[in-house]
Amino acid sequence: MRTCFTTFIFTVIIFMTACNTQIKDEKETNMWNKDVKPPVAEMKEHQRTVHGDTVADHYYWMIDYFKKGPDSTEVVNYLKEENAYLDTMMSGSKTFRKKLYEEMKGRIKEKDESVPVFKNGYFYYIRTEDGKQYYKYCRKKGSPEAAEEVLLDVDELAKAHPYYAATGFNVSEDNKLLAFGVDTVSRRQYTIYIKNLETGELLKESIKGTTGGSAWANDNNTLFYTLNNPGTLLTEKIKRHKLNTGEAHDITVYEEKDPANYIGVEKTKSGKFIFIASQATLSTEMRFIKADEPDTQFTVFQPRMKEVLYDVKDLDDQFYIVTNLNAKNFRLMKCPLNKTDTGTWKEVIPHRADVLVEDLDVFKDYLVVTERKSGLVQLRLNNISSGQEHYIDFGEPAYSAATGANPEFNTSILRYTYTSLVTPNSTYDYSMRTKEKKLMKQQEVLGGYNAADYITERVYATAKNGVKIPVSIVYKKGLVKDGKAPLLLYGYGSYGISMNAAFNSNRLSLLNRGFVFAIAHIRGGEEMGRLWYEDGRTMQKKNTFTDFIDCAAFLIAEKFTSRAHLYAQGGSAGGLLMGAVVNMAPALWNGIIAQVPFVDVVNTMLDANIPLTTNEYDEWGNPEKSAEAYAYMKSYSPYENVEKKDYPNMLVTTGLHDSQVQYFEPAKWVAKLRAVKTDNNVLLLHTNMDFGHGGASGRFDYLKDIALEYAFLFKLEGIGANLTGLQDL
Repeated sequence: MRTCFTTFIFTVIIFMTACNTQIKDEKETNMWNKDVKPPVAEMKEHQRTVHGDTVADHYYWMIDYFKKGPDSTEVVNYLKEENAYLDTMMSGSKTFRKKLYEEMKGRIKEKDESVPVFKNGYFYYIRTEDGKQYYKYCRKKGSPEAAEEVLLDVDELAKAHPYYAATGFNVSEDNKLLAFGVDTVSRRQYTIYIKNLETGELLKESIKGTTGGSAWANDNNTLFYTLNNPGTLLTEKIKRHKLNTGEAHDITVYEEKDPANYIGVEKTKSGKFIFIASQATLSTEMRFIKADEPDTQFTVFQPRMKEVLYDVKDLDDQFYIVTNLNAKNFRLMKCPLNKTDTGTWKEVIPHRADVLVEDLDVFKDYLVVTERKSGLVQLRLNNISSGQEHYIDFGEPAYSAATGANPEFNTSILRYTYTSLVTPNSTYDYSMRTKEKKLMKQQEVLGGYNAADYITERVYATAKNGVKIPVSIVYKKGLVKDGKAPLLLYGYGSYGISMNAAFNSNRLSLLNRGFVFAIAHIRGGEEMGRLWYEDGRTMQKKNTFTDFIDCAAFLIAEKFTSRAHLYAQGGSAGGLLMGAVVNMAPALWNGIIAQVPFVDVVNTMLDANIPLTTNEYDEWGNPEKSAEAYAYMKSYSPYENVEKKDYPNMLVTTGLHDSQVQYFEPAKWVAKLRAVKTDNNVLLLHTNMDFGHGGASGRFDYLKDIALEYAFLFKLEGIGANLTGLQDL
């Protein structure tokens, strides 16, 4: 995902003259072995009939590992055969991939420490050690100079597991107990453990099948948590656990009956309330109790209403509400603690057509509102007593900013994070009173990174209907815009998730070898407001795909690249994007990287037993209930629309234990492409047999997957281990 070029032309000429033979040799090692035959998946009879439409699905059997069906073993064998084929095709790049891995790993400061966060008398932080894959969760009492207390040594806990994820660190109000969740399968099913921080011992009780998060009541004896359905992985129940009692004795305090809703539980920043949130794509319902009264019944804040979302924070004698009630781009409201229905809500910040209100953080004397305007985050600071407001100036054309960890209520210091395509991740403390900012820490990039060597731009592509689409671009200084540079275009465009322009040290391995990296901020995200999202979901979903294609055409027209050097990448719902654009405009790309791609849209959305399906009807539509939704979904679903035609070079990745996008979607897609496509371009499928949606859990292991992706791109560009893209000059 990246960019680069060279230094002095004189040096380049000398290098190319002296090393012409080497360049030839490197290109030869990068050649694909076209004599190796790819696996051929068996075609088996299966038909799907929906709304009178009958479709043959010859690779439906690949679902059997998930379903524990008769073809389970055959599925695993096929995935292993695909992995072996990839290993053979990429065998000439093993040394290069190792070099890339070491190169990226070498930029990471292995022994490091996060900026401490003060909460309830302690400074909390995470630190890492040389050579260790994980981290240690620590605290110091009263002062950053106090003696260290290691709360959780994840390096030690993870030793016996190929995958280990710890999350939901939650310390009781008396600072004596730590609740945390652990997943050792990579399927986002966490077991909650409780540790006695005074003795260092784990309590005998544990709670299985949870989201990993929890909320302590103020009695230091009651823990609320969210229980998952073991099959669908939907969040179904909020339960109340009492210490020194078995899981079987836990009381269900809330059960969600609507499978379209996610639920969760958390304590507010003030420590006064515990909230249960039930949220679908288009509606919210929240419940609350006083944290001092854990055995009381939860009170509904505002009953769910169609297409009304809201989020609640408490401040003194008021609740503050961020909501889209009669406000497409959301607004800020408030109400008394004892009267919470919409009839009592009073406006604090009105709706604006050009500004999206995303979030709110509350302090004793200040409100901090996260907004988005023209695709960029703004932090709006409001002095509650005076009513005076101001924004923090960030000073770059494309960037990402967010409020950081701010657990303390009675403070005038805001912790926020900032990054851009050229600025490493930075943590600031900002005085909301004096407007002074202090850089607390900036990600150290080992090996001599200089931001001045790279250029970032924010440009706008024009969609066919005239809509302006933001594109964030980064490249190394010296780029000649003559269409010869390779460019990697990244996109997502779903769920209202905005793709911010953020720094990534791994990206330098692309930039320094001549790549341009660009992010297409396409519809389906929320970069340009709520309407930007709504214009890219359900029956408007194709706007996401055409936007991406239009961005690619724009970058070619502006001579950033050409079709011969254009690549695209997306993961999960961004993988759907990849599958759609290769069907719609296959000749536009030289190569595609589709990570854990959601490509079998119709079949997945027809199966309510597949994890997360029912929760996503408002995002994609319900093809079972609506013939119109079925037909529209079928018209763009990548798997449904594979045709006898030429496709670009493609690398597809998945994980056997993926809970978000099941492994069989990319496996079926690749099998069908192999059987139907008419070109001789490379098609590779890599299945991680140990991990799921997010890949490896260690802080270095995931780099091996990135090294594979980069090596794939470099092979296509003829860039070898000892070259830096000089052959393109």
